[in-house]
Amino acid sequence: MSEEEIRFLPYEEAVRLVAAIQEEEDIDDPDHRILTVYSHQEKELCWFDFEEVMRDAGVKASDPQGKEKVTEYIMHHLPDWVLDI
Repeated sequence: MSEEEIRFLPYEEAVRLVAAIQEEEDIDDPDHRILTVYSHQEKELCWFDFEEVMRDAGVKASDPQGKEKVTEYIMHHLPDWVLDI
């Protein structure tokens, strides 16, 4: 495995670790939205590009299950390096 290959946490571990996922403004680009992932200790674990997650999770703006799909996507794609934070 190359150093740049991302490994993801098992789903169950991600669910245990994550307390909240917040849609926020990118402080470096006010026109860009991100999804910030927080632990139960209120520590920022990582963030995801909002548009990329919406696209990759197959969520449309009108999707009533959009939030649930985004959460599931993130829980399956939480990088293992968040354990080092």
